[in-house]
Amino acid sequence: MNVNRIVNMVLRMVVRRLINKGVGTGMNPVRGAGHSPMSPAERQQQRQARATAKRARQAARLMRRGAR
Repeated sequence: MNVNRIVNMVLRMVVRRLINKGVGTGMNPVRGAGHSPMSPAERQQQRQARATAKRARQAARLMRRGAR
């Protein structure tokens, strides 16, 4: 391997790590880091939404099975 390929490889590794770190840092506010904890009402609503989505997935699965 020539020196140019080795330098390019090392440079690519460094740039990839820097970009991943920057993306992770930028995603923290989007992900909700630092938000106040959920109230019991919000937690209940989220639980209901999850259950509704689960039932919808199950219904869609049953419909696909019935269509066969």
